[in-house]
Amino acid sequence: MLASTQAATMLALQDKMNAKVNPDWIAVKSPFLRAVVIEAAEAIEHHGWKWWKKQDCDLEQLQMELVDIWHFILSAILIKHEGDQAKALNDVLAELDSTSLTFDGVEYTYSELNLLEKLELTIGLAAAKRYDLGLFSALLTDCQMNWDDLYAQYVSKNVLNFFRQDNGYKEGTYVKIWAGREDNEHLVEAMAALDVKSASYQTDLYDELVQRYQSLNPA
Repeated sequence: MLASTQAATMLALQDKMNAKVNPDWIAVKSPFLRAVVIEAAEAIEHHGWKWWKKQDCDLEQLQMELVDIWHFILSAILIKHEGDQAKALNDVLAELDSTSLTFDGVEYTYSELNLLEKLELTIGLAAAKRYDLGLFSALLTDCQMNWDDLYAQYVSKNVLNFFRQDNGYKEGTYVKIWAGREDNEHLVEAMAALDVKSASYQTDLYDELVQRYQSLNPA
């Protein structure tokens, strides 16, 4: 189960990240649920869906896509509550236990859906400007994650997002492919080499990204 302190920390980090991109992000109301559509489709790609060819599931990258989806869901919740993190926190904690929903006149029970069907439902909801935290929780289980895992990966991806912004992501000068691999893949490797429970974890991870970025992308 997601701890209240973890949810509060992630909401605060998300607000800080969004404010770094645009200080007026709450008022601007960017279409964060549209981003959920794209990230969920990318998750389907990492899982594999083409029945006419052999594909291998890349579980680590699939999990990372869920973390990206969570970033955008948190953003949508914060906008819903006009930036009030206390109200957003109450909203998050109240909606985690749903086990089914009705969408387009059809009732969906999460336990009866496989992973790809859950991702498709996530896309449909997001396209209709909706989300369901119980559905997201079910996705975590299908991807062999719990809320502690999500929290650790969320904090890590937040560090990468700050790193990107600090290195020209918004301006278009950031290099996302390092030595032939996306920065997300390097993030997973860097995370594995560090202690997520360390008080200096965020700083250590940022420093590791700096070292990799500079060595693999020489000026």
